[in-house]
Amino acid sequence: MTSVPMPIPSRTQYVLEEIKRRILTGRLTPGQALVETELAAQFGVSKTPVREALKTLAGTGLVVMSQYKGVTVRMVDADMAREVYDVRLLLEPEALRRAVRRGASLDAARDALTRADEATDTAERSLTNREFHRALYLPCGNPLLSRMLDEVRDQAALVSAVAWAADPSWEREASEHREILRLALAGDAGGAARALHAHIASFVLRAFPGAELGAEEGLGGLGIREAQEILEATDTPEATAAPAAQKEDGQA
Repeated sequence: MTSVPMPIPSRTQYVLEEIKRRILTGRLTPGQALVETELAAQFGVSKTPVREALKTLAGTGLVVMSQYKGVTVRMVDADMAREVYDVRLLLEPEALRRAVRRGASLDAARDALTRADEATDTAERSLTNREFHRALYLPCGNPLLSRMLDEVRDQAALVSAVAWAADPSWEREASEHREILRLALAGDAGGAARALHAHIASFVLRAFPGAELGAEEGLGGLGIREAQEILEATDTPEATAAPAAQKEDGQA
């Protein structure tokens, strides 16, 4: 590859984003070795920006640095899925609830959903899926909450990439996304949050049955197993809306 002149920080950022993209779209698989010299040659840069990029990716949990094995893409198992999705179940539905309550714009989520439907490959679908979820929680009004979710965003995407490679479930998840967004746009904060909770819980339980998620009680008393049953029920053509649930604050 021909080297492209650019400032050193920009080189590092370019290498960082490209390695991340390859990991999250499955081009670089869990356990695969990441060799500095090979990556530097591929990107047309010196080893320094590659080394710095790999250090950053290690900090986000996407790669693992070992004294004996070097740098490898992080392996994904039920324990990792449990850790990451426990955090998502605790924080993400609440962030969406707050975003809807404050009347935040969800145009970015709608746009991501449209682009996901129009995507022609798994890489684009994977990226737009991440954008959709981030667009739901980002306008929650609490920057710290958004940053906490951002911190596990890449690891969650890695779990998803591995699960999709083994058992593609794009259409089912796209249907769930549309229902979540429908409820959010209708101003149903509680319903949207419950649908998102069910969506997240159901996905990880399908992909990693041994994950044993700890957040057994979800929003409005909705347990994870119950969430899975609800989503299975909505797979039928007759059940296109989220299940009825009690209104917030006990109101009818």
